[in-house]
Amino acid sequence: MTVAPRTVADFIGWAERRFAEAELYFGHGTDNPLDEAAWLVGSALKLAPHELEDHLDDTPAPPQQDAIRALVEARIRSRRPLAYLLKEAWFAGLKFYVDERVIVPRSLTAEFIVEQFQPWIDPARVRRMLDLCTGSGCMAIACAYAFPEARVDAADISDAALQVARINVENHGLRERVRPVRSDLFDALREERYDLIVTNPPYVARVEMATLPEEYRHEPALALESGTRGLDAIARILAQAPAHLNPDGILVAEVGNSAETLQATFPAAPFTWLSTSSGDECVFLLTAEQLQRYHATFSSAR
Repeated sequence: MTVAPRTVADFIGWAERRFAEAELYFGHGTDNPLDEAAWLVGSALKLAPHELEDHLDDTPAPPQQDAIRALVEARIRSRRPLAYLLKEAWFAGLKFYVDERVIVPRSLTAEFIVEQFQPWIDPARVRRMLDLCTGSGCMAIACAYAFPEARVDAADISDAALQVARINVENHGLRERVRPVRSDLFDALREERYDLIVTNPPYVARVEMATLPEEYRHEPALALESGTRGLDAIARILAQAPAHLNPDGILVAEVGNSAETLQATFPAAPFTWLSTSSGDECVFLLTAEQLQRYHATFSSAR
């Protein structure tokens, strides 16, 4: 006979089993059913991830138990990313509002933001930053925390995404330092120059879109698809970035599973592939000098 869950730990274990049985896909803030279950239960109890461990033996109140069960059923039935059901996501240790107007924050660049992109740049001299394809604004806001003397532009082509970014800028009290800007990549930033540009642009090849798990199909396609090879956005960024970087500036970009295609397209380009703690290498760094030196190469591929 199955014993009904009673404690917080019980509910996490129950949700984990339900998720595993349902064969959900995990790629929107977690990568396994246990972490997803812990996030769901913690959110239902109004607990931040770092607070959950101290409450594992607590017994949720009946309304909280009902909320947990309802969220678990909704996650399984709808296949929507949990972040959309909770209207929250965590990035670089910070909490953000999200909904279907933006992709769920999950960029591996978070690790490098927290480390202030050292040793590739001197944090003390960073005064102007740009987050291209900002979506929810999570990278721009995380950069503002990491570089407290800097002003950050958060650019996106989507008015809907910028509405979400503005919510997060307000929630974090950063209206004076983070400026949401509607721009098709650099088009509306003609005279602006930056010490640091970060971007997590669309990088999914068109043919791959149909093969994505159902969870991804709830996200805006505009933020995912990038042409036949997945390189349309990043090729434009590489070609245009030199005009917007200060002499000692750097570009940091995440290109996901298009990393191999990008390297094959520009075999001579001196990409520095940054390794995350998990060993992933899909985030690259180029200096302003390198971008300028290979400008003709990058421009020819547009």
